Amino acid sequence: MGVVVRRASIVVVAGILLLSCSSPEPRPSPSAAVQQPTSEPPPASPKPEPEPAAWAVVPLKRYIAMWNKPTDPKPAFVFDSLLPGVGFGRMLVTAERGDGNGGRWLKLELPIRPNGADGWVRDDEVQVVPRHDELVIDLSNRTLTHLREDRVVDRFRVGVGQPQYPTAIGTFYVWQKVNFDQWYGPYGIYALGLSGFSPVISDWPGGGRMAIHGTSDPSDRGQQVSHGCIRVYNSDMKTLRTLPLGTPVIIRR
Repeated sequence: MGVVVRRASIVVVAGILLLSCSSPEPRPSPSAAVQQPTSEPPPASPKPEPEPAAWAVVPLKRYIAMWNKPTDPKPAFVFDSLLPGVGFGRMLVTAERGDGNGGRWLKLELPIRPNGADGWVRDDEVQVVPRHDELVIDLSNRTLTHLREDRVVDRFRVGVGQPQYPTAIGTFYVWQKVNFDQWYGPYGIYALGLSGFSPVISDWPGGGRMAIHGTSDPSDRGQQVSHGCIRVYNSDMKTLRTLPLGTPVIIRR
């Protein structure tokens, strides 16, 4: 299922992963188990007060009004936050501002094309949650570094996009998590679907959505081998299983 945006009575339908990264290989098994939150939002808790970059949000309902600017007279569109069979996805907060009446607006990076698309939401439509982890992918060194509270947890060599299928650069986040039954399949044991998309592929399942996914081939490490996704050797991929949705993923040259 792709992403559909309609202005006027706009609804954005954000589909489940997948993936624009491997060669034309068999698609994942329909029995692949999708993980992560149920459709119930987390229990209410006091709103944190760190910098916005340290936040993610979980929508409190399926459809949330999104505004181009908080000062606009009406919302620009309605975002469908439901991940079929999973629940509500988490989105990264990039800015905040008060409304002058004690309320608050939050600027969210959206998991739709074009990369970097964003919108403002009233904070009473979402639950703010702190985030502690971050992934940094260096395309020049072909490494993935996992940080927690700004300290290095893991670092390993990864496969990246081929020159004709480059991996997009920018700040993204984990939008989806998928388990796979066959460790030797094209996506290895596990995949983290990202909020961003390939800059050159749009006609693959998922509309060319990028992902960090496993591989059973150790020779992928440190090579330009994919169609834009990040390939992580299966034994390394296991260490990323517990990353929550909304975890920032910074990809740089």
